[in-house]
Amino acid sequence: CTEVTHPPLDPRLRRTYPKDTKPQFNNLKSKKASSFHEFARSTNDAWDIDEEEDEDFLGTPAQTSSGLHSTSTQNQVTTRHHFFRSTLQKQQSLPVRPIIPLVARMSDQNASGAPPMTVREKSRLDKFKQLLASPNTDLEELRKHSWSGIPREVRPITWRLLSGYLPANKERRELVLKRKRDEYFGFIEQYYHSRTDEHYKDTYRQIHIDIPRTNPLIPLFQQPVVQEVFERILFIWAIRHPASGYVQGINDLVTPFFVVFLSEFVTEDVENFEVAALPLDTRRNIEADSFWCMSKLLDGIQDNYTFAQPGIQNKVKALEELVSRIDEDIHNHFKRYEVEYLQFAFRWMNNLLMRELPLRCTIRLWDTYQAEAEGFSHFHLYVCSAFLIEWRKEILSMVDFQGLLMLLQNLPTIHWGNEEVGLLLAEAYRLKYMFADAPSHYKR
Repeated sequence: CTEVTHPPLDPRLRRTYPKDTKPQFNNLKSKKASSFHEFARSTNDAWDIDEEEDEDFLGTPAQTSSGLHSTSTQNQVTTRHHFFRSTLQKQQSLPVRPIIPLVARMSDQNASGAPPMTVREKSRLDKFKQLLASPNTDLEELRKHSWSGIPREVRPITWRLLSGYLPANKERRELVLKRKRDEYFGFIEQYYHSRTDEHYKDTYRQIHIDIPRTNPLIPLFQQPVVQEVFERILFIWAIRHPASGYVQGINDLVTPFFVVFLSEFVTEDVENFEVAALPLDTRRNIEADSFWCMSKLLDGIQDNYTFAQPGIQNKVKALEELVSRIDEDIHNHFKRYEVEYLQFAFRWMNNLLMRELPLRCTIRLWDTYQAEAEGFSHFHLYVCSAFLIEWRKEILSMVDFQGLLMLLQNLPTIHWGNEEVGLLLAEAYRLKYMFADAPSHYKR
C-alpha cells in the first residue's frame, strides 16, 4: 500500500526549529552500559516517578509480579523493576525531567487554532466521505488519502477501518460493532472481578498506579470515570495476553484512541470535557472501540512487551545502525560522550514517541502509521531517525554527557503542530525510500 502513498521527497522540506533555553548541568562522570541487561538493571525510569513513591507503591521486585506466570514471571518483573526503577549512576544529579504538557487543541489538526476550512481541505474531506459512503470502502485508496492526515470529522470511522477493527463492507459494520462491543463487555463480566484475586492483584495494582500518571496535566485523564475506563481496558488486555502481561508504556497507547473516539461526541475542548456527562451507552462504545483498536495495534508490536522486551532491543539497535549510516557526525558525537542509544531511544520505542510529542501531534502521526504498512513497527524506526536528526544542530552543540542526555529527554516540541509532523513524516519517508529496500545500508 505504500507505493501509492508517497509524500513529497523535496529535500528543501528539511528545516530546523528554534529550541528552548538549555538547562544548566552539574559535571558527572559517565559509566558505559555494556549490554542491554546491564542497562536494564541500571537505567533511569522511563516515566516521571518519584523514587519515594516507588518504595511505597512497588515494594520488592518480587512483589510486583503480575501473577500471570510462574517463577519466570517473577524474574521478568524483577528485571523490569530494575529496568525502569533503578537510577542510572551518571544521571543521579540531573534535574527531574519535567512532564511535557500536552496542551490544548489536542484533537485538532491545527496547533494554532482551527481556521475556516480551505477549498483544498473541503475537497479532501469530500473525498474521504465519498470513500466511506461506498458499499465497499477501498482501503487502499483510504490509506493513500490518510497518509497525509485525516480530517478530524472522519478520523474516528477511518481509524476503525484502517486498524482492521471494522470491515470495508458498509452493510456489515453495524453488526460487527455490536458483536465486538458485546464481546468486550463479556470479557469485563467474565474477568474483571478477578482483579483482586491473588493471581492478578499485582497486575491490577500496577495498572492502578500508572493510570494517574498517563497525561497528568490534562484534566480529562484525571477524571475518575476516565481512569476506570483505562483500568478496565488495560486489565482485560493484560490477562488476555499472558505472554507479555501488562508493561508500563502500554497505558499510553490507549490515549489516542480514547481521545479520537471521544471527539466524535464532543465539539468543544476535549481536554476539559466531563466524560460523565455522556450517556452510558456512548461511554461504553468509546471504551470497547478503544480496547479493540489498541489490541490491533499491539498485535503488531507485542514483542516490544514480552520478556526482556526483544522488540525494543532490536529496534534501538536498528536505530543506531541507521543513524550511523545517515549521519556519522551525530553517531560519533554520541560515542565520544558515551551516550548510549538506549538511554533516550528506549522510551521512543516503548511509548511510540508519545512522551516526546504533544498529544495532538501523536494523533496526526498515527494517521500515517495506520495508513502505512507496518507503520507502528517498521516505519516508526524511520520516524525516530528523522526525529533525532531534526535536532542535529542542538545535539552537536552539546559537548558533555549530561547536556546531551537532558536535551534528548526534553526535546522542545511543545509548540509543534501539523506542519512539523508533516515535515518529520516526509523526511522519514525519504529515509525509508533510501534505506528500507537496501537493509545493508543500515545493517553491519
